Amino acid sequence: MEAFYQTELYPEAGCDEAGRGCLAGPVVAAAVVFPKDYWNDAINDSKQLSEKQRVKLRDEIIRDAVSYGIGMCDNQEIDNINILQASLLAMHRALDALTVRPEFIIIDGNKWKDYHQTPFQTVVKGDAKFLSIAAASILAKTYRDEWMVRAAAEYPLYSWEKNKGYPTKDHRLAIIEHGVCPLHRLSYEPCQPRLSL
Repeated sequence: MEAFYQTELYPEAGCDEAGRGCLAGPVVAAAVVFPKDYWNDAINDSKQLSEKQRVKLRDEIIRDAVSYGIGMCDNQEIDNINILQASLLAMHRALDALTVRPEFIIIDGNKWKDYHQTPFQTVVKGDAKFLSIAAASILAKTYRDEWMVRAAAEYPLYSWEKNKGYPTKDHRLAIIEHGVCPLHRLSYEPCQPRLSL
């Protein structure tokens, strides 16, 4: 894990998203800018951390960051523009929410859409390589998980408090048994209405 991708341009913002593979709910992105001399040994790719570790680190990231932003695209936007475009738009919205304008952006993955002509670098598996991307992955994941738990109270049939909208067996079976709800992504094959025989 490295602190920054480059050192010439500051502030450098790291971006990542959570929820691309889910059948329901929004895709959520985060952007994080750390101080120039910042380091935190505990920060890692959110997928490598327990829920308890993510929540603790989220509080540290929010406390220590120069700035952070959250952006999201809901399921209807995902259906309208596709998940890749929605993920990029959510990351742009997260950058819009920063209180500092980044001079350089590093993004998890290999796709990007220009953001105000700001220099950037995409990094495959960036959430395991750079501190700010890992931190963004933690913020995006914890924000989205909590959003889905709140949504589960309104739509209790799908066990979102456990599966967070991912295509688990219990989630797929609930869709087959009960149909979809207004938060499902209808462009995703498991959510498409079954034709009656």
